[in-house]
Amino acid sequence: MRDILPDLDRWRTQNHPIALATVIQTWGSAPRGVGAKMALIANSEMAGSVSGGCVEGAVMQTGLDVLKTGQPQLLHFGVADETAWEVGLACGGTIEVFVQTLSPKFYDAVHTALNEDHPAVSVTVIRGPKDLLGHQLLLRDDNRHIGDLGAELDEAALPEARAALAEGKSRRFVVPKSGTESIELFIEVLLPASTLIVIGGVHIALALVALAKTLDYRTVVVDPRKAFGSEARFPTSRVDQLIQAWPDEALEQIGLTRSSAVATLTHDPKLDDPALKIALPSPAFYVGALGSRQTQARRRERLLAQGLSEAHVARLRGPIGLNLGARTPEEIALSIIAEVVAARNGQM
Repeated sequence: MRDILPDLDRWRTQNHPIALATVIQTWGSAPRGVGAKMALIANSEMAGSVSGGCVEGAVMQTGLDVLKTGQPQLLHFGVADETAWEVGLACGGTIEVFVQTLSPKFYDAVHTALNEDHPAVSVTVIRGPKDLLGHQLLLRDDNRHIGDLGAELDEAALPEARAALAEGKSRRFVVPKSGTESIELFIEVLLPASTLIVIGGVHIALALVALAKTLDYRTVVVDPRKAFGSEARFPTSRVDQLIQAWPDEALEQIGLTRSSAVATLTHDPKLDDPALKIALPSPAFYVGALGSRQTQARRRERLLAQGLSEAHVARLRGPIGLNLGARTPEEIALSIIAEVVAARNGQM
């Protein structure tokens, strides 16, 4: 959702009613993942995407209908459907999209959680009685929740929401049938923005933070050495945060989460090892270190001798980066960010 926040804020300032479409499930080679969003207003201006262009026209028309009627709709597109070819989904994928009007109060709660980097999970009724469709609640990691689905539904939904938040994965959930019509929920996990923390302001770091910012990662460079960790090398236009401190102190200050990636690039055990001792046992989704295979072998021996477990040391990606045959600092940076993205997407 972060990619469309500026447009949503602008439209709200202009008092436009907004329709929001969310991908709630995919099968096969669907081009966008679960949680991808597209928003639109009545003049057909839109932001975001639910399919990379395949079904946007059909979703746009449904969104305009939803703005007129206020009634949410659940859409299904797939190659088995005659409509799939009509809307352009001929690539072999299947997606389901839920379209609803944007609730200002609920949006404010989501916006606050995202801005504060609070993990949260939203629960939306996507199938059931018409008077319940589109009802939402937001559960934050501090156990506060905003909105409600009704007492009975809240009792069923909240444990599932907590489980999804703990796992970090969105899911659908059919509420055990208690009436004449089944009710289905979409439980969407909203994690803090991904952050790439680079240990060492070396030349590779210059290219790496540039690539990371292009991919909307928050970027942090840590280096206590004035020649490498200077504001002249890493101004605020280049990196989100520069910390001129020893890596172990800096990482304790930052606080690593499951949205954090750590790349150590100094080749200096006095800087890399203290960072790795904190990063490897942490929830960070990626930890990598620059160096040859021989360097990595010696590094692993040191970390084990310093008390890290075999399981923690096994998490280390070293040599860092995908094997692209990289030679230049820019190519090495590309190999690193590619590996970070693969880890973030569960492909490692």
